[in-house]
Amino acid sequence: MTTAKNGSLPSVSSWVTRFLPAIPRDGGRVLDAACGLGRHSVLAALYGYPVLAVDRDDDFALRASGFPEIEFRKTDLETGSWPLGDELFSGIIVVNYLNRPLFPELVRHLAPGGVLIYQTFTKAHAEANGKPANPDHWLKSGELLTLVSPLTVTAFEEGRAANSFVERIVAVREKDDGEAERFPLAAFP
Repeated sequence: MTTAKNGSLPSVSSWVTRFLPAIPRDGGRVLDAACGLGRHSVLAALYGYPVLAVDRDDDFALRASGFPEIEFRKTDLETGSWPLGDELFSGIIVVNYLNRPLFPELVRHLAPGGVLIYQTFTKAHAEANGKPANPDHWLKSGELLTLVSPLTVTAFEEGRAANSFVERIVAVREKDDGEAERFPLAAFP
């Protein structure tokens, strides 16, 4: 695995790459929650989305300054009150991070027609790799399907992806008229 210390980035999630074009291009921002080194923030910026990248570590702060489309905000999503106010996001990306109490906030901050793209480790990953060691940081089989309620699930997978065992989901918040967004997938620009 690569780290910020050696100056390289881990590869982006193929799930995020596949579904990022589904996020509405309505001028709203994309939230990259627990962004880590910012690989998905950069990808979203390359697609032309304005991005708010948040993480408790500031490993990405300097790199984000090279992208005017990206605002980096150092914040701990696990302590205190929700740090993002009432802002709505056209898309929310979360990869390799699990904090179950965060899901109601993610749902609340997704704009009507907005898309949640989420991927993280399962119990099978912990059993095969010894990490994450804390059971609070891995999903039980099918758990993401219940955590994203009341969003409309448009894609879901569970299983092996590269060297990881993950669950991943794409879910859409219904528009005000009660309709879920029907989106065409687009190729990388």
